Amino acid sequence: MSKFSLGDKIPDFTLPSVSGDELSFESHQKEHPNWHLIIFFRGAWCPVCVQDLKDLEENKGFFKSKNVHLVTISTDTLGNLKKMVEEHQLSFPVLSDEDLEALKLFDVFYHSDDAPYEDHGAHGEPAYFLVDEKGNLLYQQKQTSPFGRPTSTELRKIVQYIGKNLK
Repeated sequence: MSKFSLGDKIPDFTLPSVSGDELSFESHQKEHPNWHLIIFFRGAWCPVCVQDLKDLEENKGFFKSKNVHLVTISTDTLGNLKKMVEEHQLSFPVLSDEDLEALKLFDVFYHSDDAPYEDHGAHGEPAYFLVDEKGNLLYQQKQTSPFGRPTSTELRKIVQYIGKNLK
């Protein structure tokens, strides 16, 4: 069951960024009064996640043209995420949620050590939240595994569809 319904205001969170700063979503949204696509990903160790992030980087021009700002979050360590960002030259915010604060606020699935199957240890699973300029939820998708997440092409279609059909 989803924690949020469409139109709900999402919670504020503050997390460390690979840039060395802390990012408060509420402050960030005031600075960038656009829609935001908040993406939770498994970690720098996940090849599917890294490829998805590289695809987002390649598509950032589209999202910018639609006034959608990207923010990504992982339960991986700040050091691992920083290396990944440098290696793949990612330009959008990449945040570390090692204490699972945002993960819990957004009710994102967590693969814990006591999960019924082994899957690279404990980590957060993929989740996507599109919010409007006021912080209200327009779209969400949460996964319990690395498979079935939307591609950059599908995210583009979602943004276009919601933008075209917004009441």
